[in-house]
Amino acid sequence: MGSAQTGLEVIANGAREAGVFGPVTVSAGTVTCAAAASADPAEYRVSVEGERVWISLVTAARYLSQSIEQTLVHSGDKAGDLLRDELIDFGLLASHEDPMPIVEHFRSQPPEKLYTFRTPLALKPGDLATAMAQEVALKSLLAYRATFDELGGMKGE
Repeated sequence: MGSAQTGLEVIANGAREAGVFGPVTVSAGTVTCAAAASADPAEYRVSVEGERVWISLVTAARYLSQSIEQTLVHSGDKAGDLLRDELIDFGLLASHEDPMPIVEHFRSQPPEKLYTFRTPLALKPGDLATAMAQEVALKSLLAYRATFDELGGMKGE
Protein backbone atom coordinates (compact mmCIF):
# COMPACT_ATOMS: atom_id res chain seq x y z
CA MET A 1 0.00 0.00 0.00
CA GLY A 2 3.06 2.27 0.06
CA SER A 3 2.44 4.09 -3.23
CA ALA A 4 -1.30 4.24 -2.54
CA GLN A 5 -0.60 5.69 0.90
CA THR A 6 1.62 8.38 -0.63
CA GLY A 7 -1.20 9.17 -3.06
CA LEU A 8 -3.64 9.46 -0.16
CA GLU A 9 -1.31 12.02 1.46
CA VAL A 10 -1.41 14.09 -1.74
CA ILE A 11 -5.23 13.83 -1.83
CA ALA A 12 -5.42 14.90 1.83
CA ASN A 13 -3.27 17.95 1.11
CA GLY A 14 -5.57 18.86 -1.79
CA ALA A 15 -8.60 18.48 0.46
CA ARG A 16 -7.01 20.80 3.04
CA GLU A 17 -6.15 23.36 0.35
CA ALA A 18 -9.75 23.29 -0.94
CA GLY A 19 -10.83 24.79 2.39
CA VAL A 20 -14.29 23.19 2.36
CA PHE A 21 -13.80 20.55 5.05
CA GLY A 22 -13.10 20.54 8.75
CA PRO A 23 -9.95 18.72 9.90
CA VAL A 24 -8.44 16.32 7.35
CA THR A 25 -6.48 13.26 8.49
CA VAL A 26 -4.81 10.29 6.83
CA SER A 27 -4.57 6.82 8.32
CA ALA A 28 -3.66 3.49 6.76
CA GLY A 29 -5.69 3.39 3.57
CA THR A 30 -8.07 6.29 4.28
CA VAL A 31 -8.30 10.05 3.93
CA THR A 32 -10.91 11.36 6.39
CA CYS A 33 -12.36 14.85 5.99
CA ALA A 34 -14.74 16.18 8.62
CA ALA A 35 -17.93 17.67 7.21
CA ALA A 36 -17.73 21.37 7.98
CA ALA A 37 -21.37 22.29 8.66
CA SER A 38 -23.45 19.16 9.28
CA ALA A 39 -25.97 19.05 12.13
CA ASP A 40 -24.25 15.91 13.47
CA PRO A 41 -20.67 14.69 13.03
CA ALA A 42 -20.03 13.25 9.57
CA GLU A 43 -16.97 12.46 7.48
CA TYR A 44 -16.16 12.35 3.81
CA ARG A 45 -13.62 9.66 2.98
CA VAL A 46 -11.39 8.37 0.22
CA SER A 47 -10.58 4.80 1.18
CA VAL A 48 -8.75 1.81 -0.21
CA GLU A 49 -10.61 -1.41 0.47
CA GLY A 50 -9.16 -4.50 -1.16
CA GLU A 51 -8.70 -3.73 -4.84
CA ARG A 52 -11.13 -0.79 -4.91
CA VAL A 53 -10.97 2.90 -4.15
CA TRP A 54 -14.14 4.38 -2.68
CA ILE A 55 -15.53 7.83 -1.97
CA SER A 56 -17.95 7.92 0.94
CA LEU A 57 -19.93 9.95 3.41
CA VAL A 58 -20.25 8.30 6.82
CA THR A 59 -21.98 9.22 10.06
CA ALA A 60 -22.96 7.49 13.26
CA ALA A 61 -26.09 9.68 13.42
CA ARG A 62 -29.23 7.91 12.23
CA TYR A 63 -31.05 11.26 12.08
CA LEU A 64 -28.50 12.69 9.66
CA SER A 65 -28.69 9.67 7.34
CA GLN A 66 -32.51 9.75 7.42
CA SER A 67 -32.60 13.49 6.77
CA ILE A 68 -30.52 13.00 3.62
CA GLU A 69 -32.81 10.21 2.46
CA GLN A 70 -35.94 12.29 3.22
CA THR A 71 -34.60 15.21 1.21
CA LEU A 72 -34.02 12.90 -1.76
CA VAL A 73 -37.48 11.34 -1.44
CA HIS A 74 -39.26 14.70 -1.18
CA SER A 75 -37.33 16.22 -4.07
CA GLY A 76 -37.64 13.12 -6.26
CA ASP A 77 -33.92 13.28 -6.98
CA LYS A 78 -31.58 10.32 -6.99
CA ALA A 79 -28.20 10.65 -5.28
CA GLY A 80 -26.51 9.26 -8.40
CA ASP A 81 -28.10 11.95 -10.60
CA LEU A 82 -26.99 14.71 -8.25
CA LEU A 83 -23.49 13.24 -8.07
CA ARG A 84 -23.32 12.98 -11.88
CA ASP A 85 -24.15 16.71 -12.11
CA GLU A 86 -21.28 17.52 -9.76
CA LEU A 87 -18.86 15.17 -11.55
CA ILE A 88 -19.71 17.00 -14.79
CA ASP A 89 -19.04 20.35 -13.07
CA PHE A 90 -15.66 19.05 -11.87
CA GLY A 91 -14.79 17.85 -15.39
CA LEU A 92 -14.79 14.13 -14.54
CA LEU A 93 -17.78 13.28 -16.74
CA ALA A 94 -18.57 14.74 -20.13
CA SER A 95 -22.37 14.91 -20.09
CA HIS A 96 -25.62 13.55 -18.72
CA GLU A 97 -25.25 10.78 -21.30
CA ASP A 98 -22.56 9.23 -19.11
CA PRO A 99 -23.80 6.41 -16.86
CA MET A 100 -25.24 7.45 -13.52
CA PRO A 101 -22.72 6.76 -10.72
CA ILE A 102 -23.63 4.10 -8.20
CA VAL A 103 -24.34 5.45 -4.72
CA GLU A 104 -24.74 2.66 -2.19
CA HIS A 105 -26.48 3.43 1.11
CA PHE A 106 -26.22 1.07 4.07
CA ARG A 107 -25.22 0.72 7.69
CA SER A 108 -21.77 -0.81 8.05
CA GLN A 109 -21.02 -3.89 10.12
CA PRO A 110 -19.89 -3.74 13.77
CA PRO A 111 -17.85 -2.39 15.35
CA GLU A 112 -18.32 0.83 13.33
CA LYS A 113 -22.05 0.56 12.49
CA LEU A 114 -21.92 3.77 10.48
CA TYR A 115 -24.58 5.01 8.09
CA THR A 116 -22.72 5.09 4.81
CA PHE A 117 -23.22 6.50 1.32
CA ARG A 118 -20.42 5.33 -0.97
CA THR A 119 -19.38 5.19 -4.59
CA PRO A 120 -16.63 3.10 -6.20
CA LEU A 121 -14.10 4.91 -8.34
CA ALA A 122 -12.71 3.40 -11.53
CA LEU A 123 -9.29 3.27 -9.88
CA LYS A 124 -7.17 0.52 -8.38
CA PRO A 125 -5.17 1.28 -5.23
CA GLY A 126 -1.88 1.25 -7.16
CA ASP A 127 -3.26 3.94 -9.49
CA LEU A 128 -3.12 6.41 -6.59
CA ALA A 129 0.64 6.68 -7.16
CA THR A 130 -0.11 8.73 -10.29
CA ALA A 131 -0.96 12.42 -10.41
CA MET A 132 -3.91 11.74 -12.73
CA ALA A 133 -5.54 9.27 -10.31
CA GLN A 134 -4.89 11.57 -7.37
CA GLU A 135 -6.67 14.37 -9.24
CA VAL A 136 -9.62 12.09 -10.08
CA ALA A 137 -9.92 10.99 -6.43
CA LEU A 138 -9.68 14.55 -5.10
CA LYS A 139 -12.21 15.93 -7.59
CA SER A 140 -14.52 12.99 -6.81
CA LEU A 141 -14.22 13.75 -3.09
CA LEU A 142 -15.05 17.41 -3.73
CA ALA A 143 -17.99 16.40 -5.94
CA TYR A 144 -19.28 14.13 -3.16
CA ARG A 145 -19.12 17.02 -0.72
CA ALA A 146 -20.89 19.32 -3.16
CA THR A 147 -23.60 16.69 -3.66
CA PHE A 148 -24.30 15.83 -0.04
CA ASP A 149 -23.62 19.14 1.73
CA GLU A 150 -26.93 20.47 0.38
CA LEU A 151 -29.02 17.52 1.59
CA GLY A 152 -30.89 17.18 4.88
CA GLY A 153 -28.95 17.91 8.04
CA MET A 154 -25.68 18.25 6.14
CA LYS A 155 -26.56 21.95 5.78
CA GLY A 156 -26.32 22.28 9.55
CA GLU A 157 -30.05 22.39 10.14
